[in-house]
Amino acid sequence: MVTVAEELDKAVQGAFTRPLPKSAGAQMRYLVRQHQRSTRRVAELLGISQRTVERYVNNQIKTPRPQLADRLEREVRARWQPQIRARAKQAAATTGGIMIDVQARFGYTAAPGSTDQARVRHLTLALPPRHAARLLAAREAGVTEDRLREIAAEALGEVYFRDNGRRAHGLEVELTDLIDLQFEL
Repeated sequence: MVTVAEELDKAVQGAFTRPLPKSAGAQMRYLVRQHQRSTRRVAELLGISQRTVERYVNNQIKTPRPQLADRLEREVRARWQPQIRARAKQAAATTGGIMIDVQARFGYTAAPGSTDQARVRHLTLALPPRHAARLLAAREAGVTEDRLREIAAEALGEVYFRDNGRRAHGLEVELTDLIDLQFEL
């Protein structure tokens, strides 16, 4: 299932200038450096023993179990290039905005006499910086997926359906079924 939070994270990660460390040893050494050279903190973070972390750092173990490999990559990805990540978010929130490509079922609450039946639409459009700022700030604050969908639906409603206040006054848009979603900073 596609989630707004994951897709926002992918968009921000698209701004990275260097690739993530590929080997388990390199990823483990990166995490140890991020935690002030403490193998104990990294072990607690990953749910493994301190000695196992030391073995990965010294390349005595090279291939992690699939679950550990996923956790390791997720933790490295979350900490990789924080300044680049912050700069990309700042640019999207102040000047650039964010591109959204969404295929979803949109529901409507409209004025009497108009159709409000939900239907699948595929939209690709640029959201202005104020909507990008709301989405990114909500993601940083750790709001629920439902709230992120509401914010995205409000942005799409204003930009596409109401054309920034020029038509369809009072139309409320609801994003019900996400089929596909992509963001680009």
